[in-house]
Amino acid sequence: MADKNYSFFGAVEKSFNKAAEFTKWERGILEQIKICNAVYQIRFPIKRDDGSIEVIEAYRVQHSHHKTPCKGGIRFAAEVNQDEVMALAALMTYKCAIVNVPFGGGKGGIKINPKKYSAYELEKITRRYTAELIKKNFIGPGTDVPAPDYGTGEREMAWILDTYSAMHPGEIDAAGCVTGKPVTQGGVRGRREATGLGVFFGLKEVCHMKDIMEKRGLTTGVEGKRVAVQGLGNVGYNTAKFFSEGGAKIIGLAEYEGAIWSEKGLDVEAVFQHRKKTGSILNFPGAHNFDKSSDMLEMECDILIPAALENVINGENAPRVKAKIIGEAANGPLTPEADEVFIKKGILVVPDMYLNAGGVTVSYFEWLKNLSHVRYGRLEKRFTENLNSHILGQLEELSGKKVKEGEREFIMHGPDEVDLVYSGLEETMSSATHEIMDAWKSNPKIPDMRTAAYVVAINKVGTSYAELGIFP
Repeated sequence: MADKNYSFFGAVEKSFNKAAEFTKWERGILEQIKICNAVYQIRFPIKRDDGSIEVIEAYRVQHSHHKTPCKGGIRFAAEVNQDEVMALAALMTYKCAIVNVPFGGGKGGIKINPKKYSAYELEKITRRYTAELIKKNFIGPGTDVPAPDYGTGEREMAWILDTYSAMHPGEIDAAGCVTGKPVTQGGVRGRREATGLGVFFGLKEVCHMKDIMEKRGLTTGVEGKRVAVQGLGNVGYNTAKFFSEGGAKIIGLAEYEGAIWSEKGLDVEAVFQHRKKTGSILNFPGAHNFDKSSDMLEMECDILIPAALENVINGENAPRVKAKIIGEAANGPLTPEADEVFIKKGILVVPDMYLNAGGVTVSYFEWLKNLSHVRYGRLEKRFTENLNSHILGQLEELSGKKVKEGEREFIMHGPDEVDLVYSGLEETMSSATHEIMDAWKSNPKIPDMRTAAYVVAINKVGTSYAELGIFP
């Protein structure tokens, strides 16, 4: 696992410093952008189901206030520490800037293994954590808006909302204090698969860039690409599913218990169900087993997608990676040392800080929905359907021909909430990809796509600070 001396925040700073040279900002402004504005470290006791008392360690970091509210997930994991939460909060700032989501970066973490606690204990921990955030004004629709992350989901977000609402009676925008909620509690359709779908949209855009693909000996488009995904959690599963639906071939899947490989291609849903039934990804019919999950990272493929935890590809194993494109679906899966290896090898790394921004983009749509108090599509769906139906009727009358039933349904369909969310996400990822590529092409000295992404982010955050007049 991770090297004891490895600092995730240090790695983020390293990437930042590398990119800062290609920007126009003076040192003081760069220092302000780089540091974490506020770090809140919390300890609180809870009573376990067996009657024993346990002290829980938790964090919330607000990295930047150049835009408010701050935004970032809350993870429940035994590995949570201050360095990790600070790094993830910093990445959130840059991520939001790149995809033009007007939030500052934040992140939270509770140092527990959620599998070792009952639902009742997890509820107590989540509600107490929320109460601690409220005490110090570290949560609220206009100050800091958490979301799910590793080890948390809709259930925990519903507990956070309920606790916040109970302590802020009558606050009309209370639902906007957290995103990733169940749809019945003000959540937005499409949020669950948003990060995986964003990874797919981002990589699809890259795959359509002729010059980028030709340099790596690949044809344009997603169809027929050989893809390997590490991690079958929410992000990995959805990424693999969308790639499969897009015509790619999923040839490798890895989880912490091991990995499987098949040149013929794997049925993602069947593998997922096999793991549910047997408790392991291994021994899937027709696939080759790897006992060590990390071995799959070194297999030959067109696109490798690490979608699990940070620091899985480092200076030690990077020279053995044979993929032509690496899409970082997880946060920080590559170390700066790995980046250097891939620059030399001509392997394209599509960086996490924008590629996995699907979650925060759709969280932004959810937050807007909560503040506007109206579901997307509610006002225009029927109008669009009636208009399309009328246009279709006129065309059929003028041409004397009937449109096929399947096509008729497609043309007449008015947008549902999920259609609008998917459309907004695709537009966001497409624009961000082109913005980063343009920055990279405009300066031949920029070594890789990650540095170009940081340059875009630093310029946007720097401009915000300058325009706010924070530096008199």
